[in-house]
Amino acid sequence: MTDNKFEFTNNPDAGTNPEAAADGVRLQKVLAAAGVASRRVSEDLITSGRVRVNGKVVTELGRRVHPDSDQVAVDNVAVQLDTTRRYIMLNKPVGVVSSMMDENGRPDLREFTDQFEERLFNVGRLDAQTSGLLILTNDGDMAHVLAHPSFGVMKTYIAKVEGRVSAQTIGQLQTGIELEDGPIKADKARIITSPPGDGFSMVEVTLHSGRNRIVRRMLEAVGHPVVDLVRRQFGPLHLGTLRQGAVRELTREELGQLLTVSRQAPSKRPQADAPVADDRDDDRRDDDRGDARDDRDRAQR
Repeated sequence: MTDNKFEFTNNPDAGTNPEAAADGVRLQKVLAAAGVASRRVSEDLITSGRVRVNGKVVTELGRRVHPDSDQVAVDNVAVQLDTTRRYIMLNKPVGVVSSMMDENGRPDLREFTDQFEERLFNVGRLDAQTSGLLILTNDGDMAHVLAHPSFGVMKTYIAKVEGRVSAQTIGQLQTGIELEDGPIKADKARIITSPPGDGFSMVEVTLHSGRNRIVRRMLEAVGHPVVDLVRRQFGPLHLGTLRQGAVRELTREELGQLLTVSRQAPSKRPQADAPVADDRDDDRRDDDRGDARDDRDRAQR
């Protein structure tokens, strides 16, 4: 993250007093502080019509904004102006539960978050036996959008399964199957490898559902129990070559893509009875709607 920071206004009149609100920070300075470009290049971005503030194109260099309330985008990609927010990608290892403090004493996420000054929390969960991409952040609003299935954020998994997977089985996953808690279908599915005989196959499954252990249950329902499961993609983010147990900060481009996703769904609100889960532990079936509210509360403290 850039060290070029600016201070947020603590003026209580900023929201009601037009003169106070008119102060703000010059847009090119805000863009430079956010690490978008130098101030001179930011001025060129503005005058060329590539910058939007609250959805409207801004071309005048005198425009001032409030980083704590205005939304800015460059080339239609959102920019995070709040430099106090942190966004970390973790390749969660097998055997670690997606909790900041596991009440049963199992390995949890604290070993990955203790190195950061900010109080981070996980966006959604992966069960203890599933490895892969998990986001850690102190941005509660973004976490709410990304974790709740009503917002339709896609997740892609690579599964090693028992037996030879056929094209007909892939079609069945995409057409839909019936589980004990209702019908479900993959948004996309494909065979990676399916050797002859009774060995193991590799399949890729993409879906936006957040139901409990859904990938494992879907594959078991079509006769191919999961041996190993990895989440490779979460929304626009890809795990890439990040090794198991390693963490890294999101790049500015990745963060912009993630913010864009979260800002495209602010008007949607989750259904009151919508179940929220990722591929989580059976003993962690509490509603993530409460988690998202807690996340936002923690982020504001």
